[in-house]
Amino acid sequence: MIEIDHVTKRFSDYTAVADADFSIGSGEFFSMLGPSGCGKTTTLRMIAGFETPTEGAIRLEGADVSRVAPHKRNVNTVFQHYALFPHMSVWDNVAYGPRSMKKGKDEVKRRVDELLEIVRLTDFAQRRPSQLSGGQQQRVALARALVNYPSALLLDEPLGALDLKLRHVMQFELKRIQREVGITFVYVTHDQEEALTMSDRIAVMNAGNVEQIGTPTEIYDRPATVFVASFIGQANLWHGRQTGTAGDLVEVSVLGTTLAARAGDTTIETGGQATLMVRPERVRVSTSAFAATDNSVASVPATVTDLTFQGPVVRLSLVAADGSPIVAHVGAEQDLPLLRPGDQVYVGWATEASLVLPAADIPTTEDLEEMLDDS
Repeated sequence: MIEIDHVTKRFSDYTAVADADFSIGSGEFFSMLGPSGCGKTTTLRMIAGFETPTEGAIRLEGADVSRVAPHKRNVNTVFQHYALFPHMSVWDNVAYGPRSMKKGKDEVKRRVDELLEIVRLTDFAQRRPSQLSGGQQQRVALARALVNYPSALLLDEPLGALDLKLRHVMQFELKRIQREVGITFVYVTHDQEEALTMSDRIAVMNAGNVEQIGTPTEIYDRPATVFVASFIGQANLWHGRQTGTAGDLVEVSVLGTTLAARAGDTTIETGGQATLMVRPERVRVSTSAFAATDNSVASVPATVTDLTFQGPVVRLSLVAADGSPIVAHVGAEQDLPLLRPGDQVYVGWATEASLVLPAADIPTTEDLEEMLDDS
C-alpha cells in the first residue's frame, strides 16, 4: 500500500530522516514509535504530503506521490487535536467529506450511517462536539476521516489529549475499528504500550534512523539494538565481552561470571564487546542457589537494595557482586519470603530469556524519561 523508498529529509543542515526504506502492507496497522526528534512525525507528514522528501520516493499503491499535493493523495490524517466543526452535529461533521465530493444524498446517508455504526456513535448523531467526551470526539474524527474510504489513514498521536484510562480503552477501540473497516492505519506515537497493543508491525526510530521493524513480539523478545531493548519495555542491560560459543549459544563475561545466552542477529566476534539483555519478568529470584541445568544459567549472587510494590508484581532492585544493577519483577508464583534491603539472594533465568546485542551506550532511566517528556 505504501512504499518508503530510501527517503531522506533534511531541514537546512539537520537530517530529520535518514535513508528510511520500508513498506506498509494493505490493511496493516503499522506504527512508527520513538522519542521526540526521532523522525516519525516527519515521515508521516511526507506520506501525507505536508513535507517533500529531500531524496528518495514515496509511493502509494504503486504510484510515486512524492511531489503530489496532500488533497490529491487518497490518504486522510487524524491529529491529536480533532478540529471538529463546533456548529455542526456529529452526523453533519462526518457527512462533510462525501458532501464536498458531491456524492448523492442516498450515498452520503449510507456512508455516514455505516461509519457511525462502526464507531458506535449512532445514538449521538444529532449532538454537537461540545456535548461529547474526549473519546467520543476522537471517534467522530475517525469516522470523518474514514467516510471517503481512503487507501490509508494516518494518525499522529491521536490519543495524546485523553486521560490515561480513556487512552487504554481507545487503544482497543482503534484496533477494532481498523479491523472492521480493513483500511491501512499508519500510527505515530512515543507510547510503547500503544504501539505494542495495537500494531501488526512497529518501526522503532531513533535520531532519524529506523533501528528495527517487526511484530510487537519480535521487537520485544528479539530487539536488534540496545536502544530498542531499552525503549521497548524494561530491560536489564549489562556490558561485557563475548568470550566464545557453546553450541547454538554464545558465552558472555558479565556480572562477575561467564553466562550462556542466545545470539542476536548481529554477529559479534569472540573477544568483542557485547551487551547481555534479560527482561525483568524473566529473572527468577531465590534465597538459595539455583541448580544449573541445560536451559538455565548458573546462579548469580546478588544483594537486595530496594523493593517497590506495583500491584501484580514487586519490583526488586538488586546489585551483583561486580556492582552491576539487576531488576527483577517478582510475581506471587515465585513464593519468596519477605525480603528486605541488604538480604543476600540468587538470581537466574532460562538461557532462552537472554539475548546478546552489539555493545552500545545504555540509556539511563533519566535519559528515557527526558525523551518521553520531550515527546
